[in-house]
Amino acid sequence: MSHQYDVIVVGGGHAGTEAAAAAATLGARTLLVTMSLEAIGRMSCNPAIGGIGKGHIVREIDAMGGLMGRVTDQAGLQFRMLNRRKGPAVWGPRAQCDRVLYATGMREALENTENLYMRADMVMSVHVMDGRVQGVSTRLGREFRAPCVILTNGTFMNGVIHVGQRRFGGGRMGERQSTGLTGCLHELGFESGRLKTGTPPRVDGRTLDYDALQQQKGDSDPRGFSYMTDALPGQQLSCWLTWTSPAVHRELQEGFADSPMFAGRIQGRGPRYCPSIEDKLERFADKRQHQLFLEPEGWRTHEVYVNGFSTSLPEAVQQRALQRVPGMGQVHMLRPGYAIEYDYFPPYQLRYSLETKRVEGLFFAGQINGTTGYEEAAAQGLIAGLNAVRRLSSQDPVVLKRSEAYIGVLIDDLIAKGTEEPYRMFTSRAEHRILLRQDNADSRLTERAYQLGLASAARYERMQARSRAIEVTVDNLKRTLLKPDAVNGYLESVGSSAISHPVRADRLARRPQVVLWQLLAAAGVADTVLVPAPGMEPVADLAEIELKYAGYVDRQKEEVRRLARMENWRIPRRMEFADLSNISMEAREKLSRIKPETLGQASRISGVTPADLSVLMVMLRADVSRETVFRSADT
Repeated sequence: MSHQYDVIVVGGGHAGTEAAAAAATLGARTLLVTMSLEAIGRMSCNPAIGGIGKGHIVREIDAMGGLMGRVTDQAGLQFRMLNRRKGPAVWGPRAQCDRVLYATGMREALENTENLYMRADMVMSVHVMDGRVQGVSTRLGREFRAPCVILTNGTFMNGVIHVGQRRFGGGRMGERQSTGLTGCLHELGFESGRLKTGTPPRVDGRTLDYDALQQQKGDSDPRGFSYMTDALPGQQLSCWLTWTSPAVHRELQEGFADSPMFAGRIQGRGPRYCPSIEDKLERFADKRQHQLFLEPEGWRTHEVYVNGFSTSLPEAVQQRALQRVPGMGQVHMLRPGYAIEYDYFPPYQLRYSLETKRVEGLFFAGQINGTTGYEEAAAQGLIAGLNAVRRLSSQDPVVLKRSEAYIGVLIDDLIAKGTEEPYRMFTSRAEHRILLRQDNADSRLTERAYQLGLASAARYERMQARSRAIEVTVDNLKRTLLKPDAVNGYLESVGSSAISHPVRADRLARRPQVVLWQLLAAAGVADTVLVPAPGMEPVADLAEIELKYAGYVDRQKEEVRRLARMENWRIPRRMEFADLSNISMEAREKLSRIKPETLGQASRISGVTPADLSVLMVMLRADVSRETVFRSADT
């Protein structure tokens, strides 16, 4: 057996699986090393994929040929489109998944990927010579060589689990921590920090009183994540809602003395937007209740995930508090909630390709970079896998812009702004979110992914067919006149003004109250106007979004064009920011640490002022290698 590979991926979580699949798909001989093959693709926390912002990322991963969307559609228990009361730019697909089916589906997808090999082992160190990665060594004493290594270690690097006063090593409950790598990376000059995350108790669904809970069904017209999915599972499971109360809060507060968070035993910072129940009681002391979502974990299990009740309080306190929650008076706890601290490496130490600045050929992806969430990790894994293979043949890395993808926003935020707490994606982080809708991820990214070798020909052809169907449908709408007697009844029923003469269908479709398919159905012309599009999404919805948001889209595209010149100005790697005495000390320090590759990236670094940018622009204009400075950042 040969121990020489092109790419080695360390870790089999959501970042590692996408990284390994991407690298192997591109033809690289790839080795995935993970501590347990049975844990590949495991959903260690919430058994759900997507949501607001996160759902956009999954759609983008899928559009580029990644695995997460397809596996989610196969393993889904319930599908919902969040934020539908708002505009399509912030709609967020979300799926509750069967935890076992998801992991099984991910492993099956990897095992059917050509060029991909797997091994159960723990990587203890990374070998580096003359600033270039050479390979890895494992706990079992084996050495594997490769010119590119991707670390995707999740919460396992020196992971410590906390439940009340008890603490013990682990990367997840029941799984050991990973040791050795942090020290190895420190020796190579990397800086690390500590973060924390948590998970709630799991309970036996047979011990819940569903009559006291509020049912939350899936959508009646469910939409999946993958553009290649034609049908979803025919059945859906419900989630259930309940609330805490002052009585619940009193039980929890009695255990605060034994809380590792309040006692100072946890040093790492937790996620701001997904706080523990202890955090909620402290930060929102005036609130009398907090919502809890009871989410099923699979078709063939009674296990239920208590979303909203993340905690590291003693198990007895958790049990007493849960029994005070409506519908949970007789609840049986299968496993207590816990907090976990782990090592991460601040992402200013990376290039935009996710390759480290200190060691050539070494990439970081996922929670090692300070992110939280399956989706953010998977996106980084895909980009790291893609760029590792491009590095093998000395090709320029692929860097998605903020105006091209949420994945671009994610990576730019991490590297330009850094993070001192677990980073989570929201639509509010994207300034061009009207361009970056979840429905158009394929039209934004699939052609490029196909040219890169990530997306299949079948996926590319489907994207083209979908685009043609939308285009023909919009043209048909522009040629179709709707008469007053055919549509006035519908218009008045939705609170829109009646028409006195025939009006083009596309103009009526732009009205905010009008739903296109309902308008066409009322007029009896739906069959002649709408052209079927491949996939699950009705072409009427896609055409309607295009029509209603055309003006907004054009304005954002013009804004992107205005910003493009600054965005693409390259900053030579040799520039010594510390020597620029005519910019602020804070700007010098942060520019020296982060080393932005373009002026646009420098503009988003906290502490770099417009005056500092003006100085940099003058320096770049005067640079003797002008051709290098003004070269597009894509090349």
